[in-house]
Amino acid sequence: MEKIAAQRKKSILIIDPADNVAIALKDLKKGERCFVDGSDPPEWIPLLDDIPFGHKLAIGTMKKNESVLKYGEEIGKMKTTVNKGGWIHTHNLYCERGGGK
Repeated sequence: MEKIAAQRKKSILIIDPADNVAIALKDLKKGERCFVDGSDPPEWIPLLDDIPFGHKLAIGTMKKNESVLKYGEEIGKMKTTVNKGGWIHTHNLYCERGGGK
């Protein structure tokens, strides 16, 4: 039981219930599983990529042009589809704010 409780220690953080991404609280490795207690029901997500500390991961499949929600607010849109457990960063996320458009 203690081992399961220790495995559930937070390695990711969902800031707002509306968010569709979580934040890595440490460097995470591909193949690790992260416990998402903000989902209904709570679940384990296997990571598809290495995810550096402070970066985002998809807590559900995110489609191309879908809004990325962090802090309960849109922070950008997806350039490509990313499956649950995938790394989200500037290589697959774009933001129109401050883009001179």
